Amino acid sequence: MTGTNHCCSGKFGRCLKREALLLTTLVAVGLGIGIGFAVRTSGPSATALMWIGLPGQLYLRALRLMIVPLVICSVIVGTASLDAKQNGKITIVSFIYIFVTNMIGTILGILGWLVFQPGKGGVGLTSNEKVEENKIETHDIFADLIRNIFPSNLFEATFQQDQTQYQKEINTVSPDSNTTVVIITKSLGKTGGANLLGLIFVCIVVGIAASALKEKGKPFILFFESAAAIVTKVIRWFMWLTPTGVLSLILATFASLDDVGAVFRELSLFIGAVIVALVVQQVIVLPLILFLTTRNNPFVHLKNIGRPWIIAFSTASSAISIPEMIYSCEHLLKIDSRITRFVISFCVTLSANGSALFIACSCLFIWNLTGEVPTGGDVITLGLLVTVSSLAIPSVPSASIVTIVMLLDSLSIPGEATALLFGLEFLLDRLRTTSSVSSNTMCAAVTAHFCQVPRNLSANNTKMTNGGEKNEHIIHRPEESSVVRL
Repeated sequence: MTGTNHCCSGKFGRCLKREALLLTTLVAVGLGIGIGFAVRTSGPSATALMWIGLPGQLYLRALRLMIVPLVICSVIVGTASLDAKQNGKITIVSFIYIFVTNMIGTILGILGWLVFQPGKGGVGLTSNEKVEENKIETHDIFADLIRNIFPSNLFEATFQQDQTQYQKEINTVSPDSNTTVVIITKSLGKTGGANLLGLIFVCIVVGIAASALKEKGKPFILFFESAAAIVTKVIRWFMWLTPTGVLSLILATFASLDDVGAVFRELSLFIGAVIVALVVQQVIVLPLILFLTTRNNPFVHLKNIGRPWIIAFSTASSAISIPEMIYSCEHLLKIDSRITRFVISFCVTLSANGSALFIACSCLFIWNLTGEVPTGGDVITLGLLVTVSSLAIPSVPSASIVTIVMLLDSLSIPGEATALLFGLEFLLDRLRTTSSVSSNTMCAAVTAHFCQVPRNLSANNTKMTNGGEKNEHIIHRPEESSVVRL
């Protein structure tokens, strides 16, 4: 009996150690809300609020410091690993499926926000003074978008992007009348925030070129693999500041609120928007894609992936579910093992349709909380950014929230309110991870339908295995993924 108790206490201790970051973050959320309520009653000054929120500001600055290097390295390495000649049609079909489902996830996140309208009208979460807005016309938004895809200066793209600027000139027609003419002139200017679209486009081209050079490109690829590992390590160190940063940001946020009830009401709407959108994604959209492409019964598929689905919900990690996903695909769904083992590994690396949904809805929610209402052009621009960025979500603690901070920064939207999302991560992270499991296994089924691999091509089997091995450094990290891929 003593041995059993010792075993249980040992498992409990290991569980606490493994989930230390998550648990301390949840405690920080609770303390931030409680202390924030107490401080709010004393009517703190703007200076006091500034000092209370300073640790949180430093936390966000530390994250922003390393995000651009991580995105650059991750996209170059990820693109260089896509060997279209070696894996041929399988890689192409898988990538198209991943990109389309990520894009649909983004659209569902936007639709969830449109239906529930969380944060509508703002609740005074930012203390920044309102300045005269520079509203940009829709056609200029698209022109700026195209310009930013092709940056003229790669260094400048890391901290600035092109944006159309408007200048108003008021001319009086005659001194004796009150008639005036407003002349608006347009010019191409710059705005703060990293040009993510341009950086990702350039990195994709560079990664493809490095892959095409084969042996000559290997040293270049190895350099960026090493750089990505180093930057990821630094970010992991910074992420241990999450409890302190979250405590500071939430405390400052609640201490400055005028209407606390409005915040909880908007958070409830946000949770509802994300959960409903995820249910629609898993029960309607993904099964419909599977049926239209393969004519297979999608609900039989969902029944056969029950075990990896439950594991993903329990651990909040699609990587830990890989063995069960492979078993379900090969033994229950009867999918060719050579396709399954490559596609599942490939999807775990790039597929993030559930995260794309969450990120799109979160960005628009926070945008509303600032008191501003995004225009149709703003929503389209954000959707494109989320779709592209979802292919390069960093494998770091709170990866989706890190990406949200990055996107808000590139859109010049204050990101302090992202602290509110940490308290919701425990549930929403698990739900969107189950979307990844459903999508990954369906990707294997769709790919197998379009790419029947002859059994006598042993060379293909070897090549596919090599393709799977290329991603081992990404997927074989269950002890980290269960904690940090939030």
